[in-house]
Amino acid sequence: MSDIEEASDTLAEVNLDDTRNPLTENLESDPNSNLKDIVVTIGATVPTGFELTAADEVKEKLGSQSRISKDRGKIYFEISVEKLSQVHCLRSVDNLFVVVQEFTDYQFKETKEDALKDLEDLAKKLPWTDPLKVWKLNTNLKKRKTKHKKQNQHSSTSKEKLNDDGGTDSTNQKDADKELLDHAQNTPSLKSAEQTTEKTQEMILADDQSDGKDEFLNITGNENQAGDCKKGEAEAQVLKFRVTCNRAGDKHCFTSNDAARDFGGAVQDYFQWKADMTNFDVEVLLNIHNNEVVVGIALTEESLHRRNITHFGPTTLRSTLAYGMLRLCDPQPTDIIIDPMSGTGAIPIEGATEWPNCYHIAGDNNPQAVKRAANNICSLLKKNQNKESGTSWAIPIDTIQWDICNLPLRNSSVDVIVTDMPFGKRIGSKKKNWDLYPACLMEMSRICRPGTGRAVLLTQDRKCFAKALSKMGHLWQKGHTVWVNVGGLHAAVYLLKRTLERAGEKRSYW
Repeated sequence: MSDIEEASDTLAEVNLDDTRNPLTENLESDPNSNLKDIVVTIGATVPTGFELTAADEVKEKLGSQSRISKDRGKIYFEISVEKLSQVHCLRSVDNLFVVVQEFTDYQFKETKEDALKDLEDLAKKLPWTDPLKVWKLNTNLKKRKTKHKKQNQHSSTSKEKLNDDGGTDSTNQKDADKELLDHAQNTPSLKSAEQTTEKTQEMILADDQSDGKDEFLNITGNENQAGDCKKGEAEAQVLKFRVTCNRAGDKHCFTSNDAARDFGGAVQDYFQWKADMTNFDVEVLLNIHNNEVVVGIALTEESLHRRNITHFGPTTLRSTLAYGMLRLCDPQPTDIIIDPMSGTGAIPIEGATEWPNCYHIAGDNNPQAVKRAANNICSLLKKNQNKESGTSWAIPIDTIQWDICNLPLRNSSVDVIVTDMPFGKRIGSKKKNWDLYPACLMEMSRICRPGTGRAVLLTQDRKCFAKALSKMGHLWQKGHTVWVNVGGLHAAVYLLKRTLERAGEKRSYW
């Protein structure tokens, strides 16, 4: 059997509508599939600078060793298909994709035409079979989550319709399945990601003049045996796709548009899929970083960092970045963790979700920011209530309005301080930071426990922070620094440890 026939059979065998059974049941339902034996490489995009933090999380939660890509902001690790659902529970990753094949030293031809021709030929030689199986199972997993969420939302308002097992009758179940399938087929899929390198999404749109190109089952070579009924089913199952090319490097004789267009055209000819830039089923990724080429299939439609925040402010921090900062300070049970400049509460909410054995406080001097943080906490409580069919989870977090330079907290009462300090761009100014930063560090040293307290501070105003910290060497000991990219700005995350010396009276340090 050729590669194209095997890949086509894979897509035909896996049922997209099978959203009722757990993932393990799907794996065991077909003894000939041997899906449980499949080991694939998963690629993940992570906040730039937190690659090691993400690798530690993968090791801790999945037991897999990660390899950090030369292209910053990406890690790769191997998993068995049984752990696919656990991958989506990682807190430090933005986007996920299954690797079709990776080339660590791909030799591009010198001329544009030859280089693009090689990419076209590459599409026909790639091992698509196992990655497509993983993509199909991942699609089933996402549909089950969506259906479960809808059922819980319905049950929270109509509990009397539930039986003792928490299920609905078979008629309502079938109606829900049909509604979910229709929604999944008609809803556009969008994906967002931040890239500091050149990134262009481009797809070659082919003419839909031939009905034969719309028949997905015809690529198995059995078109002579398919009747009118099977032909109609094939047309209904045709997949829509697009190619996204992320390219970095100045030694390529082609653009991202060129690579995506020609590679996408070859993929379309190979599988007879339909091209669609917005309402696509499959997103093929072509990542080119100098001579490193990685071809993958996206497993996430939108970034996983959009998980906790519903009310955004002008400088809302990404949840994945917030998780990385919290992990740096190694929270311990019973720790009191505060964010004195919390804004919309991204850091405390992420902390309360992942470290529920700690107590988290979100504070800010702006009443509108405090209100947004409270609304985000209420949204999280409502989300948890839906999951538990009316039983709400209590999360250890509070909000308060206060002045960062005069916090209403006792001396040495806080274990950890994690905050995103004003950059002096959208909020405040660089000039104000020269007075704000030393005052903040002084007040933080007062409330932080000497000897064991620590602080993780994010700022883009590195010069001002370094000056303020240089005057506080007796109170704060600087650990390591993580260089990150925040919305295109080069910023730094500083890990500070509180010394044993007690904080003195407030005074000018300039």
